[in-house]
Amino acid sequence: MTQQSVQPEAASDPGPAPGQRTPRTGGLLLKELTMPIVLAAFATYLLVNMLLMEVPESVDFPGPRFFPAVITGVLYFLVIVQVVQSIRHWSAGNLTAESEDSAIRFAWGSLLWVVGGFLGFALLLEFLGWIIAAGLLFWCVAQGFGAKRPIMSLITGLTVSSLAYIAFDMALGLSLPSGILGGGF
Repeated sequence: MTQQSVQPEAASDPGPAPGQRTPRTGGLLLKELTMPIVLAAFATYLLVNMLLMEVPESVDFPGPRFFPAVITGVLYFLVIVQVVQSIRHWSAGNLTAESEDSAIRFAWGSLLWVVGGFLGFALLLEFLGWIIAAGLLFWCVAQGFGAKRPIMSLITGLTVSSLAYIAFDMALGLSLPSGILGGGF
């Protein structure tokens, strides 16, 4: 009687060949769907509050629900596009263990630029006014996303915020804070 060594099945499976990717299923798909889930939650929050908003009958079009409705619609559209793209990518087998380990990195510096920009905008809006505060917010967000030309980002931000100020003030008749440019301080 000879003794045979019994090896577990896992030991006989050599794994993927060098350079060959190992397909992954659940974990990476969930990571890819994290942002669409957050956007869908935010869009739902906007939708619920927009529907709960009390609007007098005498309000003309576009009214206070128009811009939140546009933003909500765009957010839901982006969520659908991202989910479809993630599922197609996942079902094609393009999500792998290697891409899971190397592709998803969290950039704390970017988060700090964006959150700091929003915090600064909220705190300085009344003092600096819309044009300067929104221009600086644009610049901070651009830095957070890795802009290579900070002066161009600042000029673009100030231009866009100036156009928004003019549009709200002249076209819609709504006043935004003018801050130091309006002589308020």
